[in-house]
Amino acid sequence: MIRRSSGRRLIVVVSTAASIAFCLLSVPVAQNTQRSAKVHRIGVLATRMPERLRESLRELGYMEGRNAVLEVRETEGRADRVDDLARELARLKVDVIVATYPAAVLAAKRTTTTIPIVMVNNPDPVHLGLVASLARPGGNITGTTSLSVDVSLKQLQILKETVSRISWITVMWNPDNPWHPATVKALHGESRSLGVQVHALPVRHPEEFDNAFEAMTKERAQAILILADPMTFFHRKRLADLAIKHRLPLMGGLREYTEAGGLMSYWADETEQHRNVARYVDKILKGAKPGELPIEQPSKYELVINLKTARALSLTMPQALLLRASVIE
Repeated sequence: MIRRSSGRRLIVVVSTAASIAFCLLSVPVAQNTQRSAKVHRIGVLATRMPERLRESLRELGYMEGRNAVLEVRETEGRADRVDDLARELARLKVDVIVATYPAAVLAAKRTTTTIPIVMVNNPDPVHLGLVASLARPGGNITGTTSLSVDVSLKQLQILKETVSRISWITVMWNPDNPWHPATVKALHGESRSLGVQVHALPVRHPEEFDNAFEAMTKERAQAILILADPMTFFHRKRLADLAIKHRLPLMGGLREYTEAGGLMSYWADETEQHRNVARYVDKILKGAKPGELPIEQPSKYELVINLKTARALSLTMPQALLLRASVIE
């Protein structure tokens, strides 16, 4: 009786000791596993942080504060900041840089040849000398392209379709934007087939906006096409207000121009673009080489119309346009 009782006590003691030892050993193992989990540092060089990109990265499992750090550097539409911010991201040794417009991509390229760069919606990267080809970019750059010259030609056509009586359209462009000169040239060519005259109005700084709209009024402009640019994007609300004040239908690029009060916009679908960019980031972080990832072109485009602005301009929008547009009331 006593021996059995002692044996049982001994078994219990040994079992308890083993359990304690196992628990003590397993805690540091779990802690070490958690500590060794890779935290990815993703740089973003943008006019403003695209929230759709943040959401798309989250959908792929990149959670800020857990396994990802987003190093966001916002240029706020100022060309003089982009090189310094690109160098700052390189000094942080980020794993990848997402650059959301041409000047940002060019600044990142000037800064590093080793950190992968993923561009967003960049117009004709081959023409700009960023990559060797769309199929095999080479180097450290890949991403998505909008082929924006073609998009701008479509914007001009939609403006003419919207207000068939117009014969004079002002194109606001930035001579410092690397893709604008080729686009302005193409728009002049397209305008002849549409039976309209295009007047290209260069604007480099927001301080020039008021004088630019006064010049449009004197020239009897009947509509304005604003080529997408970080400077005009950042000041899109002011531009929309000026267009309404001068009673000019305004066509912009990204839908935010219309949300700010412009009459309409036509551009590659941003949700699709940022999902594609997030996929590129994911592939690169998992070991893919950017130079071997083909650059993707958009498959969806979005026409957005602001009906409130149409009413302010006393415009009746064609039903055919409304049926294919996303409408803001």
